[in-house]
Amino acid sequence: MLPDDLRTALDQALTPFAPQELSDSAARITERYRVAGVSTGGNHLRSRADIAAYAAYRMPATYAAASTAMRQAAALTPGFEPRSHLDAGGGTGAAIWAAAGIWPSIEKVAVVEHDAHIIDLGRRLARGGPQPLRGTTWRQASVAADLDRPAADLVTMSYALGELPEPDRSGVVKWLAEGAAMVIIIEPGTPAGHATVAAAREVLAAQGRTIVAPCPHDGACPIQPGRDWCHFSVRLPRTSLHRRIKAGTLSFEDEKFSYVAAATGPWPRPAARVLRHPHKRKGVVSLRLCTDGDGLRDVIVSKRQGDLYRQARDVDWGDAWPPAD
Repeated sequence: MLPDDLRTALDQALTPFAPQELSDSAARITERYRVAGVSTGGNHLRSRADIAAYAAYRMPATYAAASTAMRQAAALTPGFEPRSHLDAGGGTGAAIWAAAGIWPSIEKVAVVEHDAHIIDLGRRLARGGPQPLRGTTWRQASVAADLDRPAADLVTMSYALGELPEPDRSGVVKWLAEGAAMVIIIEPGTPAGHATVAAAREVLAAQGRTIVAPCPHDGACPIQPGRDWCHFSVRLPRTSLHRRIKAGTLSFEDEKFSYVAAATGPWPRPAARVLRHPHKRKGVVSLRLCTDGDGLRDVIVSKRQGDLYRQARDVDWGDAWPPAD
């Protein structure tokens, strides 16, 4: 759920546009992405209505995915209290809103975004948020490994790394990590999105960073490319306008995403991470796990295991296993 102040600001930003105009723009944007692909670096947002429509139907999902990934990272780094946040390719600012809700210690925020009209909307939305967001520095620039940037404790990049040419991504990941205590990269929960995150993870691990989430280890990913992919899901509600813009009938949607969070210094990690929806039937719970040391494992927890079974009944896709006390 978007914060009340963000939802209010977004609703106000959409008032100049008729719902049908936003719906038509959303359909055109979707078709442009389908035809051109997200990795071309092309400009799919060509008008103010396009930008408003994109914010309306993508900002809630991006916020939900970013909040979920950040919450998992924060749970494993209780002493991490960032004062500054840099969001690269930040769009209208979903990730800075998410970070402000997870880490109230943030005092200084900066966003790098290449589109001036997107920046304009992001700035207007941030004016209705908490003080750190109202003072956000918005810079119009394309993310690149040679771009000068402010120092930041927390650096994020959501749904943007995969839009860069593949040869440029490794350098950009190093650029993201420069001087940062934590880096979080989020991509769509598709095989291509997972591949982008997995490659970024290799770069971050090679720097000696601790992969705090979702992986329970810093070693090679045990998932074989082409056979499966690591991704997670978060359910978010749809408003009536959201449903109309997306031509959907359900009151909710499931946003699937892949992510990696890497931090400097050693941090404790869970023994495993749940990689799929647990399969629950009478007296038995089946879990697909990524483990520290044993790769991928399928584990069955039965009612005879008492407390562990009760924990398994409550665990969800993406959770640490076993749950922390």
